Amino acid sequence: MSWKKKALTLVAGLSLVVSAACSGGETTGGNESESGSTEITYKEYPSTVKIGTASQGGTYFIVGGGLASLLEKEMDVTANVEVTGGPVHNMQLTQAGEQDLGLVTLGPAYEGYTGTGEWTAGNKMEDVRIVFPMYTTPIHWWALKESGVDSIEDIKGQRVGVGPAGGTSGTYVPLIHDVLGLDTDNVQAGASDMASQQMDGQLDIIGYAAGIPISAVSEIEVQREINFFGLDGEMREKVLKEFPYFFEFTIPSDTYTTLDHDIETIAMFNFGIVRKDTNVDFVYDLVKAYHENNDMLVQTHASMKEAVAEAITINKDVPLHPGAIKYYEEIGIELPDSVYPPEWEK
Repeated sequence: MSWKKKALTLVAGLSLVVSAACSGGETTGGNESESGSTEITYKEYPSTVKIGTASQGGTYFIVGGGLASLLEKEMDVTANVEVTGGPVHNMQLTQAGEQDLGLVTLGPAYEGYTGTGEWTAGNKMEDVRIVFPMYTTPIHWWALKESGVDSIEDIKGQRVGVGPAGGTSGTYVPLIHDVLGLDTDNVQAGASDMASQQMDGQLDIIGYAAGIPISAVSEIEVQREINFFGLDGEMREKVLKEFPYFFEFTIPSDTYTTLDHDIETIAMFNFGIVRKDTNVDFVYDLVKAYHENNDMLVQTHASMKEAVAEAITINKDVPLHPGAIKYYEEIGIELPDSVYPPEWEK
């Protein structure tokens, strides 16, 4: 099954395609007033933007480079790719207006927008808007073969690399370990740093969430023998019940050179975000260029084959930016009522 078909199947399987879409409308201008106002003063069309990604060695950083090339080639907009802590950090930076375009998984996007994640301290990041879909981020674990660890049960009480604080991994892998009662000693670091430690024999086990294949893993398996494993059965059901924005996922055996079997695990989908006051024409042009030049992004990372327009409907809780809505409605995508923002006038 092709990546595009997998993305479309995922949409159907999650039952997130809503049959009736909102009618079109125009965005409003004017000065933003008291809390609850739907009026926004939109920014000028930018000549340069900051793209918030994650740590070097992870998929976000690679995809961010592809987005920068797309912006410069197709829109004549200069883009700077910034290393960040990942999705949680990108929600915070975008809300604060400290970056123009961020990459997030749906869990942090939902928890940040609603203020329900513990990391939000109850503060709602309601100025964030989703603009385009990206790809699936599965979580999987791998350990040095010499450690004898080859299943999730084996990591109980062990020292485990979990990714950087503020990223999908650094946020959710420790929480998953807690839900499963694994009592791990979690090491928070970037993908490249953890890979170096594992190749040097300083870190036996890593659990990580990123678009596959993860370049850091490909580097490790060239130098060290490793065991891959995921999450299935009752343990998976327990995690899915606790975190409903995850879904079941199978990592194919051909993902890595030394992987000889499919891995059952869990995953989240990724999206691009901006602030609600980002220029409407810019967002429309960005989303249009993004989908019409998907082949350019796939050359950057294979996971971007999943970035089909229909995948925007996987999100049903975090509002879209009006510029994105304009594009998706133009091409006939039926959007859930729940993703139309307060500033959208029907």
